[in-house]
Amino acid sequence: MSNRRSFIQQTLLGATGAAILPLVGNASTTVKTVAESKHPLTVGIAGYTFKSFSIDQSIAMMKRIGVSNLSLKDIHLPVNSTDAQISDAMAKFKAGGINIYTVGVIYMKTKDAVDAAFAYAKKIGVNMIVGVPNYELIEYSEQKVKEYDIKLAIHNHGPEDALYPAPGDVYDRIKNLDARMGMCIDIGHSLRAGTLPEKAIKMYKDRLFDLHIKDINTSAREGKGIEFGRGVIHFDEVIESLRKVKFNGVCSIEFEKDMNDPLPGIAESVGYFNGVLKTLD
Repeated sequence: MSNRRSFIQQTLLGATGAAILPLVGNASTTVKTVAESKHPLTVGIAGYTFKSFSIDQSIAMMKRIGVSNLSLKDIHLPVNSTDAQISDAMAKFKAGGINIYTVGVIYMKTKDAVDAAFAYAKKIGVNMIVGVPNYELIEYSEQKVKEYDIKLAIHNHGPEDALYPAPGDVYDRIKNLDARMGMCIDIGHSLRAGTLPEKAIKMYKDRLFDLHIKDINTSAREGKGIEFGRGVIHFDEVIESLRKVKFNGVCSIEFEKDMNDPLPGIAESVGYFNGVLKTLD
């Protein structure tokens, strides 16, 4: 497996590195995001990737890289936005060809915050929230899931997180709750917390609603984001696990390196991910 991974890295890094050169220099050039595959996976972007940019700038970058699915972060459209603000923002996304498939990550530390998150998701028109409710609010969140018929995907945030460091910390708290209570596995944070993401995907497949994908430079606690294929994530094994469990959600890239100038790294990462998909066909 390690030999195959090395081959994939050596082959694809050169290809994706070359591929982004025209992308950076020519605004009309795009990178395909849906590999022509017998078992395709849907690629998206986690909105935190664009934390330093406006909605208009985010849309422009997504169009440059050819990605159309976005997990909307409240940085760009706050939970307390007015109906008019929501309408204006959604019109921009629609005009730009961007599909808002979920909202989040939204932190829920009070019942009012839970109420606001579900009301917000309903106004946006999505059927899922990626969120982080405090432990004492999990059952209340489940009530809202039932009331709104909106899924809640709880996000793991790595060893620094006192609530949900690893995917198992989410699963243990929701496994006996309503089937619409699930998880968004962040594969980088999962590995930093000591859980191989390819194993977590298979172990928690029945509650896996969403995926944040990233590469990290080391599997240790201090691991930092890096371009796909340059770090320690085994993307071939992650993809094979997703295919094995027939994951039909979105693999959203959360790129946290060079966040004031993320486009080259995102483009390289999209190219690498799609290249691995094709290599494994």
